[in-house]
Amino acid sequence: MDGFKSIRLRIGTIKRFKGFSKKMSKSYSDTLESVMDFFEWHGFTPSDGLGKSFLQEIIKNRKLTETSIKRTEASIAIIRDIEITQTKPTNAILEALLEQKVKHERPKVEQRPPKPGPQIEITVPRIRHERLMDKMEMLKRESQYVVENTTLMKPSFGKPYLRLDITEGELENYKRTLQNL
Repeated sequence: MDGFKSIRLRIGTIKRFKGFSKKMSKSYSDTLESVMDFFEWHGFTPSDGLGKSFLQEIIKNRKLTETSIKRTEASIAIIRDIEITQTKPTNAILEALLEQKVKHERPKVEQRPPKPGPQIEITVPRIRHERLMDKMEMLKRESQYVVENTTLMKPSFGKPYLRLDITEGELENYKRTLQNL
């Protein structure tokens, strides 16, 4: 611990310093150290007009703030550029792979004869087209099976009706297939 020395000050200054010290810290030494650190840190001297020094400090801080804002805006611009040039195309590629939507290999399928005026081509990805064709073939086979196993019943009393000669499991499987489409 450092030793103590005394300084001769006017009584009014000592009273003022004691009141200020009670607000600031626990000891007079800590208060005086804080005040000296403040002046040294900001480059002020008590003999300078504080108005001019404070104004210079505010201008210096404003320039630092403007510089940091420009740096932040530049960082945001870089991040947006990365998002546009790298992230979005990568996401589109992954989505195309996962959903089989390959944009470059779309077979052109015309559904209607072209009308006079501007022509619009309707394209469907090849993989999606092939899967739809497979589903259609499967539905044709199952529908044909149901039709083949249906018989017309003509009772002697009442209206004629259709009887389905398939098991409950086959009927449930057919219903599930229709729901999944």
